[in-house]
Amino acid sequence: MGRLFGTDGVRGVAGTELDCALAMNLGRAAALVLTEAMHHRPRILIGTDTRVSADMLESALAAGFCSVGADVLLLGVVPTPAVAYLVQKYEADAGAVISASHNPMEYNGIKLFNSEGYKLSDELEEEIEAILLDGATVPPQKDGDGIGRISHSKDAAADYIRHLLGLVETDFSGLRIAVDCANGAASVTAPLLFAALGAECDILSANPNGTNINDRCGSTHLEQLQQFVLKNHCDLGVAFDGDADRCLAVDETGSIIDGDKLIAIFSHDMKQRGILPENTAVVTVLSNLGFFRFAESNGIHVETTKVGDRYVLESMRAHGYAVGGEQSGHIIFLHDATTGDGQLTAIRLINALKNAGCKASELAAVMPTYPQVMVNVKVCADGKTRLSADTAVSAAVQKAEAALAGDGRVLVRASGTEPLIRVMVEGKDIHTIEKLAGSIADIVKTRMGA
Repeated sequence: MGRLFGTDGVRGVAGTELDCALAMNLGRAAALVLTEAMHHRPRILIGTDTRVSADMLESALAAGFCSVGADVLLLGVVPTPAVAYLVQKYEADAGAVISASHNPMEYNGIKLFNSEGYKLSDELEEEIEAILLDGATVPPQKDGDGIGRISHSKDAAADYIRHLLGLVETDFSGLRIAVDCANGAASVTAPLLFAALGAECDILSANPNGTNINDRCGSTHLEQLQQFVLKNHCDLGVAFDGDADRCLAVDETGSIIDGDKLIAIFSHDMKQRGILPENTAVVTVLSNLGFFRFAESNGIHVETTKVGDRYVLESMRAHGYAVGGEQSGHIIFLHDATTGDGQLTAIRLINALKNAGCKASELAAVMPTYPQVMVNVKVCADGKTRLSADTAVSAAVQKAEAALAGDGRVLVRASGTEPLIRVMVEGKDIHTIEKLAGSIADIVKTRMGA
């Protein structure tokens, strides 16, 4: 992680940690780094989710872009993957999304995409940080007709929906599907998208008011969706996060189909159809042990990366792999998208379900799941940076690994988006791993807790 950028952009509490000055200066620095070699007036897209702070930060970010001579096209409320797609379709020079994804409404963030629709490399983010924090370069201050102009798009959501509909492979009629939009960006696209797919669809949490994004709904709070699926005898439920780059699902029994199981379903289906390059799927170190057991049983090679969909994508691009993602529901289909796309994931899942002709629970049974406990510890300002050198935490991890005797694992890592250290323990016995996770979390709290 960088000094400003986490694993998914710059984030903080809107108005204080991520204020207008930071957003404007980030826009100035980013525009300089992303467009400095161009010999034309740059054009940058901005999309937002539904947070009340979106307008404030959009105005500041756009002002920063315009001040160094870039024109700005405001897309309005659209999913993050829509911006990544539209950067290419509209032949823009860069794109930005104002969203804090799955985080509570008081947070917001800024994600940046290059002209190809990919998130920025660590190197480019470091260049931007050097301008912002070290004054390495002073962005130019344009005047007169050199100042950029702002325009508004009326077609962004519709163009993105048409793109997704072009990726549908089969008729979805005969299925009843519940769709939870998290009162986020999917609220403007999912109702139209799923209405056009042919299935009977029930749309949940698609009434954003600026403050209810991710509030007891969406992919981080699946209880509402589980209850609805059971009560209404749905074949499947899908849930997105605030900016709709994640998707998790619920089968007809109300059981959760997480990102690991989704990748297992997709890679298994693609291997059977002979369209899984190198018979390989890409996951992160957080993926459940059950995924690796599934892969061994089905002749699928697994590439493992650091946590963060950007690192999954880097591996996929480097080797031409077609599918990868995270347990959290960031799933990337590299042949069709440049970033995680929740609604594309939902379409692919419904395709697989329809093609298999079975129930969602039977589809998900392709992968066993080992018990996994995650404890989040809120830490002080420098707690995340102190983690790697803390000998007490290291000793606790080694002790827990010895107790698991090779039939489980321990991972302690700093969150890339929140002031948290995450303690994950995995193994066969839930009581054992709960005790081990709690013990390590207590030491982390004592050593660096907020």
